[in-house]
Amino acid sequence: MAISQQTETSRPEWLVRMLRIRYVVAVTALIFVVMIAIGALTGPSAVGAFALIVIAAAIAVGGEDVARAIDPPPLPVRAGDASIEALVAALPDPIVAMERDGVVVAFNTQAGALAPGLRIGEPVSLALRMPHLIEAIRRALATGTTQRVEIAERVPLDRSYEVFVAPVALRGETRADLVLLTFHDLTAIRRVEEMRADFVANASHELRTPLAALLGFIETLQGPARNDTAAREKFLAIMQTQATRMARLIDDLLSLSRIELNAHQRPDTPVDLVAVVRQVADGLQTLARDRDVEVLLEAPPEPLLVLGSRDELARLVENLVENALKYGANGKRVELRVAREEVGGKDGVSLAVRDHGPGIAPEHLPRLTERFYRVDVAESRAQGGTGLGLALVKHILNRHGGRLAIESRQGQGATFIIRLPLITGRASVV
Repeated sequence: MAISQQTETSRPEWLVRMLRIRYVVAVTALIFVVMIAIGALTGPSAVGAFALIVIAAAIAVGGEDVARAIDPPPLPVRAGDASIEALVAALPDPIVAMERDGVVVAFNTQAGALAPGLRIGEPVSLALRMPHLIEAIRRALATGTTQRVEIAERVPLDRSYEVFVAPVALRGETRADLVLLTFHDLTAIRRVEEMRADFVANASHELRTPLAALLGFIETLQGPARNDTAAREKFLAIMQTQATRMARLIDDLLSLSRIELNAHQRPDTPVDLVAVVRQVADGLQTLARDRDVEVLLEAPPEPLLVLGSRDELARLVENLVENALKYGANGKRVELRVAREEVGGKDGVSLAVRDHGPGIAPEHLPRLTERFYRVDVAESRAQGGTGLGLALVKHILNRHGGRLAIESRQGQGATFIIRLPLITGRASVV
């Protein structure tokens, strides 16, 4: 036979309260009966006192319920807490949540990638062995304020992070029962700062050298060589060379700035790469004859269209061909080959510029596209180079969605290959 049992939640509130104070009422009644029996209390006064004590007990029990509803006791923080895990997983930055004693409660995917040694239920110090970070956690718990600290990794990659250590009181108490570590990646910012510092240092150095030469020759012409015709003609020729070098450097810097400014905007104009290469090759015939170098061009008769800026693509091809003519002149020929090929699983076009000069040592190949990087500084300056040619090539290709490959062996020349996506179908050509 089933027995129905009335729960506390189904009873009226006044009855629940009376049941909670029933023991107080029973004990109070027993005391009052004894006191009346021995004559310590009279009937009316005993009844009034008894009623006051019962009312006070009821209010006390009710007040406890109200206090509990307004300020509930803090929930225990446990490793693997589902609510904390859900909250941490929704945040974009690497986040680690841990208890006061440093045991990991939860962490998101980004934090797991940053510190693969993180384990729920284990001390955070096992995965993040950084004394200054552990000290920041200790300070945050001691002071109750958020601490900021920067950390750096050198292996497997050079990376920098800004970490905020925030003590959190889940129920508004003064004592924190949870600590959040928030990691903000500063790697890109630090690299930009380093590149800017290097760029300013290199640019100022490149400009200072020809300026010093110009000032020196001007002082000489104003002084000892004032009336020396032969010296004047010699110095003016050198001054013209140095001024031309500065003009080229400033022109390259401005071009690089313009390209970087529009780096996020892909060109949308169809350009025939074959026509661009033919135009550049014809325009550099004078330089080729001066250096006794033959320029050979192999290209299909039909147009090969790419989306791009004609001026930027012409600058790209010009830099590659000029480099081949300047630094591979002893090979006596430069070969240009334009061909249709597959690029990234899609139709594409490639341009290979090959010289037969001395070649480039393998240790220099990864750094050739860095700004102001030169294999031979003296030779580059003698040839009028600014050290920005291949940096321009790289940035132009990045804007056009292309790629650059460099192949070289010492004594066997060098080949620079660019690859760009090909437009299929009919389009109006610029």
